[in-house]
Amino acid sequence: MVEIRYVQKTDKTFWYQMDQHLPEVEFENKVRTRRGYVILKDSEPIGLLRYNLFWDNTPFCTMLYINEKFRGRGYGSQLMEYWERDMKNQGYGMLLTSTQVDEPAQHFYRKSGYKDCGGLILDIPKYAQPMEMFLVKEI
Repeated sequence: MVEIRYVQKTDKTFWYQMDQHLPEVEFENKVRTRRGYVILKDSEPIGLLRYNLFWDNTPFCTMLYINEKFRGRGYGSQLMEYWERDMKNQGYGMLLTSTQVDEPAQHFYRKSGYKDCGGLILDIPKYAQPMEMFLVKEI
């Protein structure tokens, strides 16, 4: 049985096993603003999705992560589709996400109907990384 729900304070330990990038104050913010989701299989959390509002008006998925042993079984697609429906129900018409060009997630997003729409190059030594590519989808 698969369940998807908004992140709760009780998810904190699980969340930080998957997502070491989110400051604690932002975790609390995700719980309060309902801008994070947890997917559970047989009551066990197996993945998460978090988002922000780009330009303060466009939902932007900042992380989608499924536990490695559950990948390739459609759970990421279920979580993404759940988020897309939730955003559409809230009145949004467009979504954004991003991934580094050297990561395979770009193929997942394209398969999910997202289109390439630009990139960002960070060449400041402390923050340098491969190009971050942005993808967009109308909902």
